[in-house]
Amino acid sequence: MRPRFFLLITVLFAMPACLNLPIPRAVPGTGIAGSPKVSMNSPRKKGENPFAGVYFMVDPDSNAGRQVERWKDSRPADAALLKKIADQPTATWFGDWTPMIEHAVARYVEAHARIDALPVFVLYNVPDRDCGQYSKGGAAGGESYKRWIDGVRKGIGTRRAVAVLEPDALGLLDKCLSPQDQRERLELIRYAVHELESTPGAAVYIDAGHEAWLPAEDIAKRLKLAGIDEASGFALNTSNYRATEALIAYGTAVSALVGGKHFIVDTGRNGNGPAEGNPGSESAWCNPSGRALGIRPTVNTGNPLVDAFFWVKPPGESDGTCNKGPRAGVFWPDYALGLAKRAKW
Repeated sequence: MRPRFFLLITVLFAMPACLNLPIPRAVPGTGIAGSPKVSMNSPRKKGENPFAGVYFMVDPDSNAGRQVERWKDSRPADAALLKKIADQPTATWFGDWTPMIEHAVARYVEAHARIDALPVFVLYNVPDRDCGQYSKGGAAGGESYKRWIDGVRKGIGTRRAVAVLEPDALGLLDKCLSPQDQRERLELIRYAVHELESTPGAAVYIDAGHEAWLPAEDIAKRLKLAGIDEASGFALNTSNYRATEALIAYGTAVSALVGGKHFIVDTGRNGNGPAEGNPGSESAWCNPSGRALGIRPTVNTGNPLVDAFFWVKPPGESDGTCNKGPRAGVFWPDYALGLAKRAKW
């Protein structure tokens, strides 16, 4: 059900400054200019909120940023609207399309460490990913996946990072997998949690769907089997459109069932809440019309259980070839523009 993202590894951080390339900037997660920075090269205390006091990176070479440049002369009003997306930090997705995963992750976290910004990325490579839907794919098998995770761990090294682990993997657990494959998937997610959380700076949030997918009791059971005890928390609404208030209520219920674990919420596209109709139908999650940008990325959530509101799915990237969209993961300027126009800020 989720889009497939293609990681763009640019030369932004490798080319000399004399080429006058756009420079990424760090923005405080609190939104308060001049806030002290937390070093991304220093260990963090496990159990504490990994988003506390951090800065985020805004990439001027993002898909939205490039579109702003294309439109700034011919469509200045639309370019100004699209800056609502281009000016915000978003997560980067790594999967089976990412060559040399250790090197790619190392480049990513090193670039953030240079400006003391927290790298937030999504790991999306579990075998039989997405049950053959728009984002089908994943590692060839369990051992391949473990080697891939080992590469991620080595790429992170001792630096700080946040990983959202395997969108939909738990929600779709019993949709297309045999009992044996279900057990393997849970074991693989546990492996990923253990390996990544064993590093000095990494924090893992296991994807847990949303309130209209599984009852809190059911997703809590799956989270326990997937290693939530070792994880920093869980993630809600990844790539979806559910309303923030309902997600917080759901997350609070899930948290109570998994030892008080904290969670993060993807607010990139939920400003108007979900589309009408069956939440499990394609029309509800695959490029639904009338949606809007949600709360901008922030660590000021107003709730001690919610570590951050963050744009885990970069707004404007298609959910798949539905509702006249391009293939999953491709930036769709007109859809992005609609999200920005309807934003309540």
